[in-house]
Amino acid sequence: MGRFNSSLDGGFILVGFSDWPQLELLFFVLISVFYSLTLFGNTTIITLSRLDLRLHTPMYFFLCHLSFLDLCYTTSTVPQLLINLSGRDRTISYGGCVAQLFITLSLGGTECVLLVVMAFDRYAAVCRPLQYTIIMHPLLCQALAIASWLGGFTNSLIQTGLVTAMPLCGHDLNHFFCDMLILLNLACEDPGGAEANLFVAGAIILVFPAALILGSYARIARAVLKIKSMAGRRKAFGTCGSHLLVVSLFYGSAMYTYLQPMGSYSESEGKFVALFYTVLTPMLNPLIYTLRNKDVKGALWKVVGRCRDSA
Repeated sequence: MGRFNSSLDGGFILVGFSDWPQLELLFFVLISVFYSLTLFGNTTIITLSRLDLRLHTPMYFFLCHLSFLDLCYTTSTVPQLLINLSGRDRTISYGGCVAQLFITLSLGGTECVLLVVMAFDRYAAVCRPLQYTIIMHPLLCQALAIASWLGGFTNSLIQTGLVTAMPLCGHDLNHFFCDMLILLNLACEDPGGAEANLFVAGAIILVFPAALILGSYARIARAVLKIKSMAGRRKAFGTCGSHLLVVSLFYGSAMYTYLQPMGSYSESEGKFVALFYTVLTPMLNPLIYTLRNKDVKGALWKVVGRCRDSA
């Protein structure tokens, strides 16, 4: 196969799930439903957090950012996937591919940092309840949110630069979006150096934040065990359980995908794992917070009651 300069030759063909044509219609229907639920669920979380004064707290401030991230992340890949599954167009330009790679890496990296910030918020609430309002000052919350976005975009800039600096051979991407690992497989030359650098960058943005989150929850667990009343323990675990479940879903799938050696990476398996963190996780996050959180459920029923009264 000769060297292929993607920027001059029109771009790539996203293979998607064309290897399983009998599943494409089923995937199209299911993913359309999941995407609609994602849009509805995350938009609802953002709207409730704005309308209900009881949710004007640091926890829900960061939850709004998480919901907005999920909206952007799933929208950066799912519409392209639905077009792919409909069979109308499986191509993506080189510029579009680079843009998609940069956006998905940016949003994924931002979520990695934001989940650490949310863990710190829960640590302050449980372990430093008397100083919580002082620690989680609105200016600090805004600074932490901005730092999360800047961290994600900086990480993406580095990783996208490393990938696009490599000469690529071939047009077919065996995926439904422009994933970093798939592009590495198209490298004309041995990508060992770039692969090592990308692994280090991935470890920094995944392993280090995960370690900080685990450290925060270790301290939270010790503090909760010191609470004598069972009602107090249940309340503390309830406020932290939703976040810990979201962390497990996000980091579990991300680490499985990006922290394994390239030699053991399966493109077919990778596509199904990618469905989990691009489609299912953004859909499940609002359900997890809504079903496990009394404040969110209360705000939801309050809004529903207003709508009924106005009707």
